[in-house]
Amino acid sequence: MEEQNTPSAPQKISLMASGELRDALTAIEEGKGPAAIAALMAIDPVSWHAIEHRLKAVIGTDLRSLLLHTVESAAAPALD
Repeated sequence: MEEQNTPSAPQKISLMASGELRDALTAIEEGKGPAAIAALMAIDPVSWHAIEHRLKAVIGTDLRSLLLHTVESAAAPALD
């Protein structure tokens, strides 16, 4: 029997995980770090992997790098 080299189906992000990610991003925007961390920690491992995979495909980086860049950009003084 010959094995086929078919690409695996993309992992799915659960509805709960997408809500937790939304809540985490909202908390970050509002300056609520502990709430953001709690929301991110509530994401199940399979969804977390799928989120990371999609971010890398779409923006070329992972969530941690994206969040660090966002925080650094927000902390930088605005040049008027």
